[in-house]
Amino acid sequence: MRIALAASVVALAPASAFAVDYLSAEQAARLMFPDADRFESRDIDLDAAQLQALAAQGVQPRSAHWAVRIAQRGGTPLGFVVVDEVIGKFELITYAVGIGADGAVKQVEVLSYRESHGHEIRLPAWRKQFIGKTSTSPLKIGEDIANISGATLSCTHVTDGIKRIVAVVAFARRHGGLG
Repeated sequence: MRIALAASVVALAPASAFAVDYLSAEQAARLMFPDADRFESRDIDLDAAQLQALAAQGVQPRSAHWAVRIAQRGGTPLGFVVVDEVIGKFELITYAVGIGADGAVKQVEVLSYRESHGHEIRLPAWRKQFIGKTSTSPLKIGEDIANISGATLSCTHVTDGIKRIVAVVAFARRHGGLG
C-alpha cells in the first residue's frame, strides 16, 4: 500500500519539480563580458510601427518592451545582454543572449531549465551554433541550427527567441535606441 501511494505521489509531481537554476542574469552577463567594468540597463520600447517593421522582416516580437544590459569598459560599449523566456514543451526556459558590439551573437547561456526532458540544449556544442549569427542569419532549426532529437520544441523555441533578440537589438541600434 505504501509503495503504491509513493508511486502515485511521484507520478503526480509537476514537471517543474525538475527545474534547475544554473546562472543568474548578472552571472551570465559577467560570464559573457568578463572585461566589462559596468553594465548599464536600458529599455527598448517599440511602438506599433516598429513592431510592424520587424514583422515585415519575418520577426514577431512577443513584447514591445525589452530590457537590455549594455556591457561597457571605460565607457565604451562591448556589447549587449538580453534575458528572455520561452516555453519549452510545457515549462519556461530562461536564457540570456550576449551580442557583441558588432551585432553578432557572442554567447548563449541557459539560466533556468524547468522541463523534465530536452536539457541537452544546455550542451556547449548546441549553444555554440549561435556564435557569430547576426540579424541577417536564417537562425532556423534544420537550416543553420541543428535540432536535438527529443528536444525539438526547446530547440525551436530558444532558436526563435534568439532570432527575435538579435533582430530587436539590431533594430534598436539602427534607430538610436541603444546608441
